[in-house]
Amino acid sequence: MPHGIFVANASTEPSIWITDVGQGPYGHTIKQYTTSGKLIRILGSPGEAGSSVTPLQFDQPAEIFVHSSGDIYIVDGDGGLNNRLIKLSKDFEVIWMHGGKGIGQGQFNIPHSVAVDKYDRVWVADRENKRIQVFSAISGEWLGSWSSCFFEDGPYSVRFTSDQKYIIIARLNINEIMLLKAPPVGEIGLCNIISSIKMADGIKPHLVDIDINTQDFYVAEIGAQQAQKFVPYFWGFIFDIFI
Repeated sequence: MPHGIFVANASTEPSIWITDVGQGPYGHTIKQYTTSGKLIRILGSPGEAGSSVTPLQFDQPAEIFVHSSGDIYIVDGDGGLNNRLIKLSKDFEVIWMHGGKGIGQGQFNIPHSVAVDKYDRVWVADRENKRIQVFSAISGEWLGSWSSCFFEDGPYSVRFTSDQKYIIIARLNINEIMLLKAPPVGEIGLCNIISSIKMADGIKPHLVDIDINTQDFYVAEIGAQQAQKFVPYFWGFIFDIFI
């Protein structure tokens, strides 16, 4: 069952990565495809949930982020055995890893989405802990967390606008898209809400992605079973033009 999708190297040699959270013979894997749909590789052990790093195994991997350097970031644990963030090299070797179910630094309760900013910080939507945790992409060091914005519902998706000034967050249970101010290099600071979009009841925005060329963003909605497109309007505000 496909869950997360990421288009890597969109301007050069694009490929499509899909996380598979299914329980069947092909599940618990991450698959890479060409843009024409040809399967290139599979990460994980098809049909086998696990926590091993040699060989690499997953249990319901939620999302993947492929950096322009080729490094890969995976949040593994959409309700499965694992609650972890894994960094792989472009050669698919484990560089560092954080994990374990809990509320402490570097622990997660359903890490559901991951993104890397231009300052080499890794942002993880720690869904059921109702917070975002931030790590150094280089060392894996824990840099901080945001929770003050998420009392009502945890973050389901985290993405940066292409200018890296804002962070777009989906909150499924309250049918909301949030626009947060992205902190500059240095201290993470406190969560700062710029704007929000309240959607109709039952829409259930699940995951978000950005068009890096236009800053348009797309919301996958599991309640409405549709994708919705939004475009920038003017600084700090966004509106819907297409369903």
